[in-house]
Amino acid sequence: MNASNILVTGGTGSLGSLVVDRLLTTGCNVEALSRSKRPGTVQGDLLTGEGLEQAVEGIDVIVHCASSPTNPRQVDVEGTKRFLQAAERAGVSHIVYVSIVGVDRNSFYPYYGMKLKTEQIIEQAAIPWTILRATQFHEFVLTLIQFLDRLPIMLIPKGFLLQPIQASEVADRLVELALSKPAGRVSDIGGPEVWTAADLARAYFKAEGRKRKVVEVATPGKIAQAFRTGAQLCPNQKFGKVGWHEFLNQTLHPEMN
Repeated sequence: MNASNILVTGGTGSLGSLVVDRLLTTGCNVEALSRSKRPGTVQGDLLTGEGLEQAVEGIDVIVHCASSPTNPRQVDVEGTKRFLQAAERAGVSHIVYVSIVGVDRNSFYPYYGMKLKTEQIIEQAAIPWTILRATQFHEFVLTLIQFLDRLPIMLIPKGFLLQPIQASEVADRLVELALSKPAGRVSDIGGPEVWTAADLARAYFKAEGRKRKVVEVATPGKIAQAFRTGAQLCPNQKFGKVGWHEFLNQTLHPEMN
């Protein structure tokens, strides 16, 4: 399917901007929805609903990448409701939504619970839809490790299992889906390797050439148990090709690539 007019929510974010760049190479007319008045974007706010009606006018396909880990109920859930209502009135023919692997297996974690609710809202909409779940991005994992790298000893939840994937590879899949017919829930995608959170951190320090003690801490509760038992994994859908070591080399030592 060749969609001529595509709107990408979160189009200036880490994932959305990659989707926009890739779609522009396909000959489609692509707009990036953003709360800001940044040049080259369409202004629209999922939190307030401001600008959404105008943003979806003449749009064929929406790639919905916008999300708020700090305010998911108002932005992800309620904002998507408002957005879908505007899109339905405008006659949008397809919405592609990116979610997270295992939100149904670890809905105890508030953000994941809200992502699951957002999926359900999209599934009940009148607009034909496609939902892709991806594992956590390499880029997010790196940011988290660097945030934790502040104490003399790095403390990491014990046994947390992750399967990180490069954001650019998720963007590639989203573009493929946006240019195809609505497909419902498609296969989850994850990175090429499963790691413990502690080993991800140790590999980071090794890539940096630093000696750093990483201590795994036992973490109680249902959320932690879900992470330890692989709720956020899809080991049979290793879509990504870029592993953690390769990502670290590309990111930390770009002069060597």
